[in-house]
Amino acid sequence: MIKYTLIGLSVVALGSLSVWAQEKPNIILMMADDLGWGDTGYNGNKVIKTPHLDRMAAEGLRMDRFYSASAVCSPTRASCLTGRNPYRTGVFYANTGILRPEEITLPEILQEYGYATGHFGKWHLGTLTTKEKDANRGKPGETKLFNPPSEHGYGMCFVTESKVPTYDPMKKPKDFGQGNLRLGWAPLSEGQPFTHYGTHYWDIEGKKVNDNLDGDDSRVIMDRVLPFIDQSVESKKPFIAVVWFHTPHLPCVAGPRHQEMYKDYPLEQRNYAGCVTAMDEQIGRLRAHLAERGVADNTMIWFCSDNGPEGKANGKNGSAADFTGRKRSLHEGGVRVPGLLVWPKAIPQGRVTSMPCVTSDYLPTVLDAAGITYPEPKRDLDGESLLPMIQGKKETRNKPISLMIGKSVAMHDGKFKLLSQNGGKSYALYNLETDQKEKSNLAEQSAERIETMKRVLQQWHESVRQSFEGEEYGKKSYDRLKQKWQSPLSSRKKKK
Repeated sequence: MIKYTLIGLSVVALGSLSVWAQEKPNIILMMADDLGWGDTGYNGNKVIKTPHLDRMAAEGLRMDRFYSASAVCSPTRASCLTGRNPYRTGVFYANTGILRPEEITLPEILQEYGYATGHFGKWHLGTLTTKEKDANRGKPGETKLFNPPSEHGYGMCFVTESKVPTYDPMKKPKDFGQGNLRLGWAPLSEGQPFTHYGTHYWDIEGKKVNDNLDGDDSRVIMDRVLPFIDQSVESKKPFIAVVWFHTPHLPCVAGPRHQEMYKDYPLEQRNYAGCVTAMDEQIGRLRAHLAERGVADNTMIWFCSDNGPEGKANGKNGSAADFTGRKRSLHEGGVRVPGLLVWPKAIPQGRVTSMPCVTSDYLPTVLDAAGITYPEPKRDLDGESLLPMIQGKKETRNKPISLMIGKSVAMHDGKFKLLSQNGGKSYALYNLETDQKEKSNLAEQSAERIETMKRVLQQWHESVRQSFEGEEYGKKSYDRLKQKWQSPLSSRKKKK
């Protein structure tokens, strides 16, 4: 579906498509679900084994100030595909709004330039059926939320609407007994009664997938990713594979082998650590497969999490390390997440950057790396290309990173962070170079800086509101969903 006038196709005319394709980087966008900053070995975790992520951190680019565009999952996912803050498309929160069809997505642009496009794992940007009850929002007759990957430039998908158990993803125990099903359970034993979890995997044609769904969910997903890569390589087409793991979103379940790896810990911790290690193994499997197919050198492999760890810190679930806050908070622990890029052609050896980066940067960075111009320059992008930083040419951003959720709003401008948690009634200011734990509020001695940052924030906020209300591409989706603006900041009335 072309939603814009494609420009720049003359690049293809310079040579055959196959030659052009060989020069373009392959793209893999991997994302964990609720993985905390402190849940990886390279970030200091002493329990959870993540050797393949640790190797990525050692060999590639480790972004130590990498932010999810929201403190919950659906909005962050919208930012990854559009390069825009999720409030522009009305994805204010999890299970809220959809990725509007009028939005221009990275897969859609790349597909027009000859890329094979596939999405695997979690979707969470709309429903996948109008015919039956499925997951959180899918149900018979519900058409306004129907919004599958096929609407956004994908040629292949293997997706669920939302969460599933991280082991035997279609099943839950029938007679659970005592405990909390929301958190997870011991892996089902052979012959143990179970019921269907209530969420299905769907393909690009809108059909349910029923085969090869037992065992570790990350492996189930990767079993679909690798054949997609093989097909793309054999067709001599560059590819983008968006791989959104469910791990370690609740309910966490680890299989018997990974239970054994953490046998000295309580069940909740065995499940959490075990499913993370299982995901890590599949990341290693992916990298080995790329090497075997001879395409590892020019493949950009990105990895991050969609937000900070779930729940309260109890020593059994995710870790935000020493940062303040967790999922649903715009404090660092809620939005500063593991961020990695391996791309041997451009990053020949490992290095670390402390430049602020955000999931909205994916689209402009990938397009820049592929030599493709964003097709609608009049639409506002909130992300910016990280290519100059990747190439070692600069370590500063051109624009701040601004985030909103609920009653909270934050703006990251270099080393300074402006934060309000009460709808803009008051603001705190932190210097993240000297105070990563956000313990020292500099508001009293920095009133002038706060006012300057607030003015920039308000201008950005007004731009986002205008996008949400359809000033860039009309009101078709706006009217379809009948959403109300849900910003933590008050907006000026729209001019007539």
